[in-house]
Amino acid sequence: MHIPHDATLLRIFIGESDRWEHRPLFEAIVLKARELHLAGATVLRGPMGFGKSSRLHTAKILRLSMDLPLIIEIVDSEEKIQSFLPILDKMMGAGLVTLEKVRVISYRAETDAVTG
Repeated sequence: MHIPHDATLLRIFIGESDRWEHRPLFEAIVLKARELHLAGATVLRGPMGFGKSSRLHTAKILRLSMDLPLIIEIVDSEEKIQSFLPILDKMMGAGLVTLEKVRVISYRAETDAVTG
């Protein structure tokens, strides 16, 4: 798979407890991106955050949250990201979605470095 040097970063901010079709939303998004042959997806968990509701989500020991903030990042061509947005819109109830232009420097699998 190839990503153009001038690509797009899709960043999705959701909560850990968000669901879609009886599965965690973050998992559903990553699996859908894989099914559609997007270049890759990474899920990051935040130890603290708040969103539109201003409700604080934290991983502090005395205030364990079951709804920590998650960020899903997907980088691919602008065309592939744009075609994924309507699907993502149907999956998400709440959250924030951003797009950024990015410059891809390197994209290779572990075996690419070994075989050249």
